[in-house]
Amino acid sequence: MTAPLAAALLPLALLAPAAPPVSVVEAAFDPATAFVPPAAVSYAQDLVPYGSHARVVTDHSVPGRTALTLTVSGLAPDHEFPAHLHTGGCGADPASSGPHYQDTVDPVQPSTDPAYANERNELRLVLRTDGHGDGTATTAVPWQPRPGGARSLVLHAGTPAGPHGAGDRVACVKLER
Repeated sequence: MTAPLAAALLPLALLAPAAPPVSVVEAAFDPATAFVPPAAVSYAQDLVPYGSHARVVTDHSVPGRTALTLTVSGLAPDHEFPAHLHTGGCGADPASSGPHYQDTVDPVQPSTDPAYANERNELRLVLRTDGHGDGTATTAVPWQPRPGGARSLVLHAGTPAGPHGAGDRVACVKLER
């Protein structure tokens, strides 16, 4: 009797929603210590002030391809922010976002081998803000992240960065819900 029941329920399982081909995350940057865990965290208010805004559009609609667009407002004006997908989530400690997401994972971490740490194996953006602190950057890679593998988009300080090292993590946007 269970076989007919399972066969009857199978069409219902096919109706379960699949992951959308395009996801959008919109959030204001807040401190990691906010009462409600924020979707976007600022670790450097001089570069990413609290209340500034990010919008991340991730497009997986083309099989085997990922396109990502980052749009920001209210960040430090006339600044260049390198940004990358990371494996961890956003937390109080900037290091909680983990290493850069790699399509083919470098067996040696932290990854410095150019065979792995490169623009073909990592999703990389360079976001340049205008005189008002607004900017947009887009990139695409010929692969899709493994499910649960790319959990955040991290903005690094870039140069010139004042008191921050170029690689310092200055903000994090949570991509998984």
